[in-house]
Amino acid sequence: MESKEDKFKRLANARVNSAIKQLDLIGNLSNSASYNYTDEDVRKILGTLNQKVKEVSFKFQEILKKEKFKL
Repeated sequence: MESKEDKFKRLANARVNSAIKQLDLIGNLSNSASYNYTDEDVRKILGTLNQKVKEVSFKFQEILKKEKFKL
């Protein structure tokens, strides 16, 4: 049976690698020879992505804050 730690690592690896691939695809949209976009379009995309990263980071930080100090 898979431990919680092993399950976390397996899923985290798969999900982070998937997210990286998707970010690479979003980055491909910057090719101005293939696409037309405005500065506002870019600000919306980057703003949304940055906000989601902050939300995920906050979720992990909340878990870390609940841990008691221990040496």
